[in-house]
Amino acid sequence: MQTHQLYINGKYTESEGNEWIDVLNPATEEVISKIPKGTTGDVDRAVEAAFQAQHKWELTPNIERGKIVRALGDQIEEKRDTFINLLQEEQGKDYELASGEIDLAIDYFRYMSEWARRIEGEIVPSDRENENIMIYKKPIGVVGGIVPWNFPMFILARKVATALVTGCTIVLKPSQQTPNTAMEFTKLVDAMDEIPDGVYNVVTGTGSEIGNSLAKHEKVHMISMTGSVPAGTKVMEAAAQNITKVNLELGGKAPAIVTANADLDIAVESITTSRLANNGQACTNAERVYVHESKADELIEKLRHSFESKKLGNPREDKDADVGPLVSQGRLEEVESMVKEAVEAGAKVEIGGERGDQEKGFFYKPTILTNVDHKSKIMQEEIFGPVIPIATFKTLDEAIEKGNDTDFGLSSSVYTDDLNEAMRVVNELKFGETFVNRENFEAVQGYHAGMRKSGLGGADGKHGMEDFLVTQVVYMQYKNDKK
Repeated sequence: MQTHQLYINGKYTESEGNEWIDVLNPATEEVISKIPKGTTGDVDRAVEAAFQAQHKWELTPNIERGKIVRALGDQIEEKRDTFINLLQEEQGKDYELASGEIDLAIDYFRYMSEWARRIEGEIVPSDRENENIMIYKKPIGVVGGIVPWNFPMFILARKVATALVTGCTIVLKPSQQTPNTAMEFTKLVDAMDEIPDGVYNVVTGTGSEIGNSLAKHEKVHMISMTGSVPAGTKVMEAAAQNITKVNLELGGKAPAIVTANADLDIAVESITTSRLANNGQACTNAERVYVHESKADELIEKLRHSFESKKLGNPREDKDADVGPLVSQGRLEEVESMVKEAVEAGAKVEIGGERGDQEKGFFYKPTILTNVDHKSKIMQEEIFGPVIPIATFKTLDEAIEKGNDTDFGLSSSVYTDDLNEAMRVVNELKFGETFVNRENFEAVQGYHAGMRKSGLGGADGKHGMEDFLVTQVVYMQYKNDKK
C-alpha cells in the first residue's frame, strides 16, 4: 500500500495537517493507498508556487510548451499498463473501458499539443486614421483543476494538457476516491526537467476543504471543475468572492428518444453501451429512455436480453466482466434507494433491481425499469448507476417535450432512420450534445458543454481550449509623416 505526498513547486512535500484519507478498491473494499487530507495552508503554498511560475511559463514559446505537452502523452503511453492497472483498481472499470480511458488521455495530450501554433488573435479595422486594432489571446493565469472520480485520468488530461499548452499554470485536486492515477502521472511531471517548478502542483484532500480554498483564492484566475451540481454551486459561490471565472461540467440526465422509425438493434446496442459504460457512472450516460408506444414491447425485450448478457464482476480478476462495482458504499445505497422508491411508486423491474451476489464490493446489477412515471425522481434526478428507466410516448412532440423537461442539459440521443425526425429532434432538444444513432461519447476535437444546470463553459477542441485564454485589445497609434 502506497502513502502519497503533495506535490508543490516541483517537490514532494508533506501536508501541513496530520490527517490521512484511505483510498478503497471498490470491488474488494480493501485500502489500497493513503493520501494527505490537505489544508487551506497547503492550497496557499501551491497557488503561490503556480502564481510565481506563471509569468515565465507564459513567456515560454508556444511551440516549446506544445513539445512538453506532447512528451507527457508519450510518457503515459510508455507506462500504459501501469495506468490501466491503477485505474481498474481504484475506480472499478472493466479492462476495455480502462484501457480506452488511458488511450484517450494519451490522445488528448497529443491533440492539445497541436494547438501550440494555432492560438491566434485578430486585427480589425479602426475608425481612426493611423491606427490598428489588434486582438491578442493570452493565458488566463493560474488554474484550479478539480478532477472527479469517474474518469480520473481522462479529465486530468482535459485540464492539465489544455492549461499547459495555453501557458497557464495549474493546481490540481484529484478526487479523494481515485487519486492514484493522478499521483502516478505526477511522477512523469517530476521526471521532466523541461517543466519549471510551480507550473504543475497537486494538493489532495476533500472537496469541501481543498476545492473551496482553490475557488475563493485571490490568485486563482479560473476554476475548471467536473463534478456534481451541489459541488458546482459551492464552487461558484466561493469563486464569486473574487469574480473568478468558472468552467463547470456538472450533472446530466440524458434522454434517449427511440422513434417508430428507429433501427432497434442499433438503438439497443447504443443504449446498452451508453447506460452501462463505466458502470453507469458518467454524466453523459443515457439516463432515461422514451420509446414510441408501437416499439416499446420489442425494444424492452431486446434491451432485457442485452442487459442479461452483461457480466457483473471484479474487472481486475475477471477480464470478461462487463460491469464492475460502483465507486463507494454511499453510491450503492443511493442507487438502491432510487430503484426502491420507483418500484414503490409503480415501476416494474424487468431485470436486476438488486445488489450483486458478490460477498465484497459495491456491486449493483444492471437494471431495467418500465411503467415509470415521467415526473418520478428516477426520471428527473441523476441515477449514476447501471439502471435505465423507460417510458413511452405517442407523438414526437411529446417525446421532445419530455426530453427537455429537466434541470440538466448535457447529453441526449435520438434513434431513427427518418432524417426529418432526426433534424426535428436535433433542432428542438436543449442539450449541449445530441448523438444520432450512436452511443453517447464525445470526440477530443468536438466541444463538450452543457446547458442549464449541467454547467458553464466547456472542454475539447478549439472552443474548449479558448476557455483557458483571455482577450487583450491593443489600439496601436502610429505616426504617418507622409503629407
